Amino acid sequence: MEAKKTPKADLEIKRTVFVQIGLIVALAAMLVAFEWKTYDIKQADISGRQAEKVEEDLIEITNQNKPPPPPAPPPTTTLINIVSNDIEVETDLDIDAEATELTEIPEYTPIASNEEEEVAEAEIFTVVEESPSFPGGDEARIRFLTENIKYPQIARESSISGTVYVTFVVEKNGNVTDVRVLRGIGGGCDEEAVRVIKAMPKWSPGKQRGKPVRVQFNMPIKFTLAG
Repeated sequence: MEAKKTPKADLEIKRTVFVQIGLIVALAAMLVAFEWKTYDIKQADISGRQAEKVEEDLIEITNQNKPPPPPAPPPTTTLINIVSNDIEVETDLDIDAEATELTEIPEYTPIASNEEEEVAEAEIFTVVEESPSFPGGDEARIRFLTENIKYPQIARESSISGTVYVTFVVEKNGNVTDVRVLRGIGGGCDEEAVRVIKAMPKWSPGKQRGKPVRVQFNMPIKFTLAG
């Protein structure tokens, strides 16, 4: 009697699958064999080692005999003079012990301090009744500037020319102070203008209501190269 196999029980159909699985397993085993690493185990010989005792450096602590602190100074005594009630004490205050709500109190008049006078004196005027003037007038002032101004060499070489505007204060005694340049042209001309203004003699001070006052004065100084 022949044995009959069903198509599902026939293993020949799955032969290729089994072959592929076998190849994959063989390749995996070869890869694991090649990548497997072994390490040599070394045993350390500690029989020849000995523990060394390290002596610590000890710092000797010496007992310093410090002198005792100086004694505290004796407390200062304050002398109090006891004055009898019979002595009259001078005072500028008039105290009325019998004053009531109806008592008239005079108005307080503050005493003018010298600080206000100093502030008033320090005021600088720009417009006054009588302007300050150079000794000898404007012609003498122009002559002084022409004779004393030296054209800076840097300005000559750079062909710099123009007008330098200078401001300064004529004090009550005629001295020239606080010299500053309002607008300059450079090349050393600004510094030269300031130098000449500071070298000016005393002016006749400006006056306001007949009294000399401090006056702000502006002056243009022109620098021109000769052609």
